[in-house]
Amino acid sequence: MEILKYAFEGEGLTRVFENEKWMVGIKNWKPMNDIANINNLERHNETDELFILLNGQCTLLYANETADGLDIQAVRMEPLKVYNIPRTLWHNTVTQRDTKLALIEDSSTGSANSDVLDLTEAQIARVRELVGA
Repeated sequence: MEILKYAFEGEGLTRVFENEKWMVGIKNWKPMNDIANINNLERHNETDELFILLNGQCTLLYANETADGLDIQAVRMEPLKVYNIPRTLWHNTVTQRDTKLALIEDSSTGSANSDVLDLTEAQIARVRELVGA
């Protein structure tokens, strides 16, 4: 037996380790997570998700549903701190080209138990305001 190591240098997200209970992914910048292209939020209905900023900059977007619509907020991630996205919380990441995140979640998390919400033009403007773009 030996220690294994994993890496990913491409665009977007890949699961570098997975077993029957949980998975670890590496998420790098991709065009759809750039502030110029961000246009949706997602939520995982059955599982939490954890992010750790390893390199670069990332702003975590999140939104709660209210009687007045989505209340969109943002948190600028600090390196090497663990950020928990509770299940059912709308969220997305705004990244830059040098961004690298570690992602940990239940291995069952996927499109079958997640939703994607397209943002309106007004909501995209709010996101850009929050991120400082």
